[in-house]
Order: sequence, then C-alpha cells, then structure tokens
Amino acid sequence: MYEPIPPRPARETLPTMYDLPSEEIGEPGLPDDFHRLQANFLSETCLPPNIGTEEIFTPSDLNLYYDPRHTNWYKRPDWYLVLGVSPKWEGDLRLSYVVWQEGVRPFLIVELLSPGTEAEDLGEKLRDVSKPPTKWQVYEQILSVPYYVVYDRYENNLRFFKLKR
Repeated sequence: MYEPIPPRPARETLPTMYDLPSEEIGEPGLPDDFHRLQANFLSETCLPPNIGTEEIFTPSDLNLYYDPRHTNWYKRPDWYLVLGVSPKWEGDLRLSYVVWQEGVRPFLIVELLSPGTEAEDLGEKLRDVSKPPTKWQVYEQILSVPYYVVYDRYENNLRFFKLKR
C-alpha cells in the first residue's frame, strides 16, 4: 500500500538566519551614537522580573524576518524585546531573528526616529503593493506586536502604542 510522505515542517524547509542576509549597506536611518546608547539603556533596564535573562532577547538593529511567503522581507527595528527566547541561537550569536524559526514574535518594539524614517516608522507612508509592507503594517497587522514605542529626539516626543485585539 502506498503511504504518502508527510510534508516537512516549515522550520526544516524555510531559510534560516544562516541563509538570509544580515546587513544592508546604505540603508536609511542607520544607527548613530544616540541609537547605540538608547539600545544599551533599554537592554539594561527592560528586564521583566518573572523571566530569567537566559529567556530574554533584546537585539538592536538586527534584521527581523517575518513572512515565510516572502522570506527575504525583513524590518530592522532600532530595538526590540522577545520573551521566552534565548539571546543565542543554538549556542551561536544571532545573525538575524527569524520569526518562523522561533515561533515567537517580539513583545515590544522601539523605533528611534531619524530624519528620513518617520513616515515608515509611523505608518504615514503609502505602501507600494509591489514592495514589502511598512514597519507599522508589519508590527501591527502581520506580527501583532503587543507594544510599540516611537521616540523622536528632535521633537522630544515619545509615543506608546498598545495593540487592541
């Protein structure tokens, strides 16, 4: 009797962080010293009391791959918090964060506005349907990130967004 071979899990068939690009040269809004200092501050202070540090991942400017149908699409948040995930991937330093590999979405994303990134970060930019969705669309509609924070240091404006479902 013929027995069909079951499909392999997505984790085995989709690209991993080793297969996907981890850097984009010339991308707008690349970090300056302010971004580095803020990311360090956030990583040192955003420590949920009921979760061990070995289960808290706080990357900054690390590619976040989110769509298994478009495996080369990514966003690069200034800083984000993922709970229940080790800072390392199978003992290795991470090259990127691949949501379909981990099965865990970010809990909090922080964007530090830079000249030229505001429209993308705040969802004020119309999407060209032939291109990837905006950060706002990815964080809200695709990943359903519970908390999103945007800070504009030039206007001294801090905005908190909480996803309502």
